[in-house]
Amino acid sequence: MEVSIEAVKDLRTRTGSGIMDCKRALEQADGDTDKAEELLRQQGIASASKRTERATNQGLIESYIHSGSRIGALVEVNCETDFVARTPDFKELAHDLAMQVAAMSPRYIDKADIPEGEENNPEEACLMHQPFIRDPSKSIQDLVAEAVGKLGENVRVRRFSRFSLGE
Repeated sequence: MEVSIEAVKDLRTRTGSGIMDCKRALEQADGDTDKAEELLRQQGIASASKRTERATNQGLIESYIHSGSRIGALVEVNCETDFVARTPDFKELAHDLAMQVAAMSPRYIDKADIPEGEENNPEEACLMHQPFIRDPSKSIQDLVAEAVGKLGENVRVRRFSRFSLGE
């Protein structure tokens, strides 16, 4: 099936994926933009699993202070290169993660961080397993995997801290 340039541009705008990836996805989806977007999302998650072993020595620390200045959060998010760390997509991811920490008050990054013998619901206690506050249909892990697919580099949440007045 021949795919129009406008359809490729639209899908690229919606997903941030490469031009050829968008074209292939549209061809596989027979021109259905929504189906192609889902294919790209799945491919992003699949490519994220291939990148998990890569070193993440660059990144940034993002802060979020809630209105009223009573709750704040700091999050260190790492990636492979400083080039990616300066992109708007990476900065947006870090900001969303800082807001998530401030809003949901996780105690651990992942299930592996929970001390042995401690009983916790991972969806409440672990940042990576919490539903994303802006879109509860996906978890933070899904959000990070989408960013890995979009940015083309491994992304890791290294650490975070939440501050609340009086706690």
